[in-house]
Amino acid sequence: MKELGIVNDGAVLAVGGKIVAVGQTKSALRDRWLTKNRKQIQEIDCRGKIVVPGFVDSHTHPVFVHPRLVDFEKRIEGAPYEEIAAAGGGIRASVDAVRQATPDALETYVLAALRAMAAQGTTTAEAKSGYGLTVESELNSLLAIQKASAWWPGTVVSTLLGAHTVPYEFSGCSQKYVELVCKEMIPETARRKLAHFVDVFCDTCAFSSAETEQVFQAAAEHGFAVRAHMGQLSETKLEPFLRFHPASFDHMDHVSDPDVATLAHGNTIATLVPGANYFLGLKEYPKARRLIDAGVPVALATDYNPGTSPTVSMPMAMSLACTHMKMSPAEAIAAATINGAWALQLADSKGSIEPGKDADFACFDVKDYREIPYWFGVNRCEMTVLNGVVMEHR
Repeated sequence: MKELGIVNDGAVLAVGGKIVAVGQTKSALRDRWLTKNRKQIQEIDCRGKIVVPGFVDSHTHPVFVHPRLVDFEKRIEGAPYEEIAAAGGGIRASVDAVRQATPDALETYVLAALRAMAAQGTTTAEAKSGYGLTVESELNSLLAIQKASAWWPGTVVSTLLGAHTVPYEFSGCSQKYVELVCKEMIPETARRKLAHFVDVFCDTCAFSSAETEQVFQAAAEHGFAVRAHMGQLSETKLEPFLRFHPASFDHMDHVSDPDVATLAHGNTIATLVPGANYFLGLKEYPKARRLIDAGVPVALATDYNPGTSPTVSMPMAMSLACTHMKMSPAEAIAAATINGAWALQLADSKGSIEPGKDADFACFDVKDYREIPYWFGVNRCEMTVLNGVVMEHR
């Protein structure tokens, strides 16, 4: 993860949204095809700047309506979750708003989030449902993601997160809700081809290991790849889920030594989301050094959501990874690009600047790649190229 393969005085040729050639500028200028066709090519001058692969944000929850300001204020005052919920906050506030919103309104919110991500250098994003928690509202959320992605030149990977939490109407009856997810939500999502992944929040406040296996089994039977929120609040043994070949386990604040060793010999990515730890005011962050030094592939993501991580900024996530998780700047860039692509099963087309891959780049107005996570609270991204489409931000 520390080997970035830096090209000084570099040049990239992209045709039809695909990278055709990568090398040094002086070599490109001598290329006969390029010389012959130069008048037909859009040339972008990035002298004195840094160009990196477009960020791959592999964990986001963009389908929501309102910020959770009650949660924010009450949490600062030290209120427990029960008091926050009683005051009108908590996940129920997001659920009620999504259920009441029209599909067109949800599409508008998702598209705004995608555009904001692109302005920070993100060219590929995973987008989860999970704030509807009924068959109809989860499908509406996924449909909003699908429609919004059609207006955005980047790449969006949809995830059904029906098993986000047990909705209030199923309080005390989580198994009945799991059956709804498995027997109605997943099959209908498959029939309408609205998602690539199925996700589950497996933790003390959400779904048990046995319930997670049920959801994974239903997902596998309907052709979905799987991923999971895992180890955020408490440790869960990972071995029972590995037979489903999960693309990633996300959060991973709590994980045992045997499970770390197992992950080091597998293909599942550990996706870390330090923005959630920061926003919740936690003292402890995921132990990235322990994972990386053991050989576990680590990705970084924003966990963009209204309750615990309201940020679309991958550079901010990278900055937190460096300062609070002791990842090097090079490791943070690798985690935010190629490893994020692996977490979305897109490493053959995303995450690095190589011939044959999609033309996804982010240009930063800095002179050294280490400045990308160094500057926090300020956006240095000057231009993003998404599948060959240029978006200038200044």
